[in-house]
Amino acid sequence: MITGLPALSHEQQQQAVERIQELMSQGLTSGQAIALVAQEIRETHTGGMIAARFEDEDDEE
Repeated sequence: MITGLPALSHEQQQQAVERIQELMSQGLTSGQAIALVAQEIRETHTGGMIAARFEDEDDEE
């Protein structure tokens, strides 16, 4: 599967990490915090996108 992902600068990546850590300190699990921050980025990102390919390991059998 190929999908477009937001292209984030190093500073934007650092901000995302800090936001995830903040949410975890408020009681969210790491998975919940990551999902929430990813959704926030998708909704607000105005920069470029990068192509990413995800391989499903089950399809390789």
